[in-house]
Amino acid sequence: MIDDRIRPGEPGDLDGAADVLAAAFADYAWTRHTVAADDHVRRVRDLQRLFVGRIGLPHGRVWVADGLEGVVAAAVWTTPESSGAEAAFAELAESMPALAGDRTAAAISAEQALAPHRPAGPVWFLATVEVHPALQGKGLGRAIVEPGLMAADAAGVPAFLETSEPANVPFYRKLGFEVTAEVELPDGGPRTWAFRREPRR
Repeated sequence: MIDDRIRPGEPGDLDGAADVLAAAFADYAWTRHTVAADDHVRRVRDLQRLFVGRIGLPHGRVWVADGLEGVVAAAVWTTPESSGAEAAFAELAESMPALAGDRTAAAISAEQALAPHRPAGPVWFLATVEVHPALQGKGLGRAIVEPGLMAADAAGVPAFLETSEPANVPFYRKLGFEVTAEVELPDGGPRTWAFRREPRR
């Protein structure tokens, strides 16, 4: 049963979702490594806005949670049915130099290091997820992820994600994910974990 705080994302949620994702990812090890320090929060927000608006909403699945001041959590998935996502990812890649700035080379090498550990078959990929920092630790993280897990289970395909936050490792294990790789990103990047969760019936 889906938590009643959670609903499917809509085009009108784009800015709210980008805001909460940017707030949560501003000091995340991955983004600190792959996105330039100057005007960092704006760059991260623009990156998340592109991802939600150009990939998640039109080609994947997005869930959000509302709070008193708008969206307070968001999860963005791609699915095996995400037709058009490949072209959208190519568009996103073209925008990376402007978004990553002087960290573009690090961003490219990080993606190259993780590529061999990503699944080749059909998968629900949890591309980005976050809860506003002020509301973390209240069960909203699990609640925002569970609709995607239920949908992946219903489709009979695995779920996959990556994280560069050590504290997330036990959290995702509690959701049924297993670590499939630990990657030390090149150029002094953070350790990043790849996770896979087999479908449940």
